[in-house]
Amino acid sequence: MTDEERDVAKELRRIRDEVRQKASPEGEPAMELPPPPEVREPPAIPKEELPAPEPAPTPPDALRVNEFWRAEPRAPRGIAGVLFRVLDRLLRPRFEAQQAFNAQQVQLDNDILSHLAGRSAATHRHYDRILGIYGRHLEEIDERHLILSKELVTHVEDLLRRIDLVLDRAERGHLSLEHELRDLRRQLERLQSSLSGS
Repeated sequence: MTDEERDVAKELRRIRDEVRQKASPEGEPAMELPPPPEVREPPAIPKEELPAPEPAPTPPDALRVNEFWRAEPRAPRGIAGVLFRVLDRLLRPRFEAQQAFNAQQVQLDNDILSHLAGRSAATHRHYDRILGIYGRHLEEIDERHLILSKELVTHVEDLLRRIDLVLDRAERGHLSLEHELRDLRRQLERLQSSLSGS
């Protein structure tokens, strides 16, 4: 319970006590009200265990792509090797362009994998913080709800005792009036009989 909530509860009790003092009519002794019930402490909220985190999926392995990005075949031997070297000289610019593209593609794939891993970790950290904040808010709400329900029960019990006391006092007043009316009736009957006899 915060200091502000304690101050509000204290002020409510002070007002309640003032109302009790003013409830008795002037000239009559103050009604003997039963003491207010003790404020019961709410039971502790059971804590649930957090589930174990699920294992993260295995990230893709870029090792083989990184090993073979050059994609160069071995040069054959003999006459095929001579022909290969001639063709290689003619097509070397195209092969180098393809190798440069392959290198850039492999680098891009590695950067994408690194970005996805970093983004996923950052997202998990962000949502863990958000869930922690909301979890604390929900615990505070539960605590306030228990405090308010406890105060409400105490107030209702106090009202019931007051109602019982007022009804009991009214019943006693009613019985007293009936007794006085019977006495008055008897006196009137005696007076009437004495007047009619004379």
